[in-house]
Amino acid sequence: MFKIDNEENQARTGKLKTMHGVVKTPFFMPIATKGTAKQVSHEELEYIGSNAIIANAFVLSLKPGMEVIKKFKNIHNFIKWDKTIFTDSGGFQILSKSFLHKADDKGVYFKNPFDGSKKFFSPEDIIKIEEEIGGDVIMALDYVPHYGNSKDYIADCTRITHLWAERCIKVHNKNRKQLIFGICQGGTFKDLREKSAEFINNLDFDGVALGGLGIGEGRTLMFDAVNQSIKKISKNKTRYLMGVGSPEDIIKAVSLGVDCFDSRFPTMNARHGGIFTKIGKINIEKACYKYDESPLDENCKCSVCKKFSKAYIHHLYRTYEPIRDRYGNIHNLFFIQNLMEEIKKSIEENRFEKFKKEFLKDYKINEEKDSKFSYS
Repeated sequence: MFKIDNEENQARTGKLKTMHGVVKTPFFMPIATKGTAKQVSHEELEYIGSNAIIANAFVLSLKPGMEVIKKFKNIHNFIKWDKTIFTDSGGFQILSKSFLHKADDKGVYFKNPFDGSKKFFSPEDIIKIEEEIGGDVIMALDYVPHYGNSKDYIADCTRITHLWAERCIKVHNKNRKQLIFGICQGGTFKDLREKSAEFINNLDFDGVALGGLGIGEGRTLMFDAVNQSIKKISKNKTRYLMGVGSPEDIIKAVSLGVDCFDSRFPTMNARHGGIFTKIGKINIEKACYKYDESPLDENCKCSVCKKFSKAYIHHLYRTYEPIRDRYGNIHNLFFIQNLMEEIKKSIEENRFEKFKKEFLKDYKINEEKDSKFSYS
């Protein structure tokens, strides 16, 4: 289901074949937790260049509920998206106090954020939900540890992740033609990361995701963990770095051999005035843009940059007009998708390292430089 086309050092392009088409790698998936991206329509996602999105199976099982999705036969029919859909298992919700009640070897006890009720989900339950929802790529249930806890705690989370992964792969129905990805954990501990990546890789998963990163550990530790994990993952499996979506981190991760990304980082930044440009992230709310007649990014061809000035977008943000988030989201997602296309082209033309060097030279990290950060 995955074929490598071009390589330059560790960076690579390829094709991931799913039931709803071929997705060229490396690629970025906008977050569509409830079946839609934040304030961006499906038509706009297609215009932006998105060929895959990721929804959350656990959340969808609560609302609209499995009965509704079954009535439409699958999530593609329900949301009217005919391209690739990944479904997350709910492992990330373990980090949230509003969702998690408790977890153990048997499974996870989630709180329903809509009505406050508590319900137990086993790994087998999650796989059944994901299969019935009908995504193209489903994720195994994993135990995401909080960063900063003891090594013993993270080792136990990793042990449970492995136990759940074995149970997920055992009950997965390959006849449904859905791909299934496992998730490795291990925090920022080298031995745990390597052990987990090797364990998940040796199971019969179609791809391996790197979980539990981008949650406060900082760039140095994050990329150490990425590098340690990738060394233990087979070359012919798709490598998926979950939850990471800043331009500079995407390009660095691609250079280490990552094929797939998802993150709410582009839209989360847009909601707070953070706009991606070729010279770095700017805060469009700053007074210096009040009279600026130029587009958000001189080089951008998105519908927002084609039509509006920084001054107008600044005005929308400063007056709290709801449409500001929509315009910011469209621009930032377009920027990331365009970056993915530029990355692919540079690898195909064997000039990725040059492209990476030039991009990072121009892209000023500003306030994020050398600081701890979190995508969650």
